[in-house]
Amino acid sequence: MPDFGKKRKFENEQDRGLKKPYRDNPNSLRHTLETSSTNGLPSLPQIDEKYRSVVFTHPSQVPGNVHASYDRLEFLGDAYLELFATQLIFDRFPNLDPGKMSQIRESLVRNETIGQYSSLYGLDKQIQGYKQFQNQAPHAWLKIKGDVFEAYVAAVILTDADEGKLAKKWLHQLWDPKLQAALTANDGPSKKSKEELAKRILAKGVKINYVDEKEPIVHYGQGKETYFIGVYLTGWGWDNQYLGSGKGSSRVEAGQAAAAAALNNRPLIDEIAAKKAESYAQRDKEAVKKDEIGKV
Repeated sequence: MPDFGKKRKFENEQDRGLKKPYRDNPNSLRHTLETSSTNGLPSLPQIDEKYRSVVFTHPSQVPGNVHASYDRLEFLGDAYLELFATQLIFDRFPNLDPGKMSQIRESLVRNETIGQYSSLYGLDKQIQGYKQFQNQAPHAWLKIKGDVFEAYVAAVILTDADEGKLAKKWLHQLWDPKLQAALTANDGPSKKSKEELAKRILAKGVKINYVDEKEPIVHYGQGKETYFIGVYLTGWGWDNQYLGSGKGSSRVEAGQAAAAAALNNRPLIDEIAAKKAESYAQRDKEAVKKDEIGKV
């Protein structure tokens, strides 16, 4: 069994074997995906009704009943996400070293990414009692959204009769913008990434917050440190929305890296920019109308 690398929740676990999914209805799904008219995302594959209530049930809602919550599906979906991401990166980047491939894979499967997908597809609002979970600490709510996405992936695989081909195609399309950004990325972030991000989405009453995600790592004997910064948006209808993360040898460098990651965080950043453009267009329209009234 090949080692698919380490992930946020399984750093000390042994490799997990992947079994072929249960075959339900051989005619249940076709392997065609169209782009959704909302958010520019590929359409969400359907799942069998018998999995729906399980996918959206938090373990705390059904204590002691492991088959009634998303726990088991999340476990399966987590493994497939890593596998599909690994295969995609391995094929797309034939000359990339394993260390860099691992970094790209982590950017695809981390909770910040898949939790965002849950929100964009509206999966989070289908969680039973989602409002009570939404009011939890941001990192706890983010993990729940990530878990639900993993469970949904597993449900798609179990619904599909062809061993996960539909799920794989869907995820590859979903991840493609991030991979395109990785293909065109320079060795380091632009020193103007913060300025570029502000230009795209900042306006009066809108806030972009750069926060320390964790304590800096001190590299003893090397005379340097590594800082970890996350960038969040409040405004345009979003409240403390995660945009991206970065690291660097200083807070300034890490902040620029976070801003660069945010600029590549499509389709979310495009949706936010569109909201800004729409607001400005409406403002200009009202100004013209007011000017015309003043001339009467």
